[in-house]
Amino acid sequence: MNARTLLRLCAAAMLTLAPASQASALPNLLTITEWPVQWQGRPRDPYVAPDGDVWFCGQSGNYLARFTPDTGQFHKVEIDEGTHPHNLIISADGTVWYAGNKNAMIGAISPDSGKITRYAMPEGVSDPHTLVQHPDGHIWFTAQWSNTIGRLNPQTGAVQLASIPSTDARPYGIKVAPDGTVVVVLLGTNKLALVSADTLELTEITLPSEQARPRRLEISADGDIWYVDYVGGVLGQYNRDAQRFTDHPLPGGPRSQPYGTALDDNGILWIAQTGMQPNQIVGFDTQSRRYISQSEVPSGGTVRHMMFDAKSGAFWFGVDTGYLARGVPIGQ
Repeated sequence: MNARTLLRLCAAAMLTLAPASQASALPNLLTITEWPVQWQGRPRDPYVAPDGDVWFCGQSGNYLARFTPDTGQFHKVEIDEGTHPHNLIISADGTVWYAGNKNAMIGAISPDSGKITRYAMPEGVSDPHTLVQHPDGHIWFTAQWSNTIGRLNPQTGAVQLASIPSTDARPYGIKVAPDGTVVVVLLGTNKLALVSADTLELTEITLPSEQARPRRLEISADGDIWYVDYVGGVLGQYNRDAQRFTDHPLPGGPRSQPYGTALDDNGILWIAQTGMQPNQIVGFDTQSRRYISQSEVPSGGTVRHMMFDAKSGAFWFGVDTGYLARGVPIGQ
């Protein structure tokens, strides 16, 4: 029995056994473990390295850190003053890439020497925001307040920019589709952006609701784009081939403020509802198209970004209250 089947069976059984007054409640099919981060400073955007260590940013604390799950040990990594890292990712070779949100650079830490290589942004780009590595090796990024999307060549240090037609678009979450297209949600608008990885040609896709404000996204193996509408409390689904949109309202309703997301390898999309305290993480089955789980985050605070680790079957996230956290679905 695979993990997805087990999750479905558990969800069905728990809903069936619930009292009538709780018939609409979702079961908790997630184990959340938290570790306090001694340096506080808004720990966020963790990423699992090839060796199993978990790196994360201390955005307001201006640091990076490495956590070893087996020992529970944290190690602080000093970076340039005024960097205020917003996001990091890790290449297959162990290189740690981080976004200098306040000093207009992207940094790369060598896994062997710990040496930092700094890639300066071109004029007009001041705030690298969220990163993703394309299969061709390029590092793509959003720059929210600079209103641009960029591509960094790690070999040459060259940065090229994709022009966004919409003003104040606030490019935010970024992912790579199975066909290599770079997909970005434009938080300042009701639009998605599709960018050619070869030509940097950008196409805007307008969402059905004028009020929608997409903040994060995931892309399933079939190429469907799943985005969370932070203002409307909706999980949106866009099929590029059919150019069809489908809305899946969040359990928390219009005020749920969906933010951090992670899509696991069983097709379950985990979404942080940040409109309530403590935050809740809900699980949505992208195959059956229904919500199957709802869990409270013990430490409270906002969950801004999540990362799924295929090797362990768990996903990781930071909490504004000063915690690093791991979510393990039942069956993993």
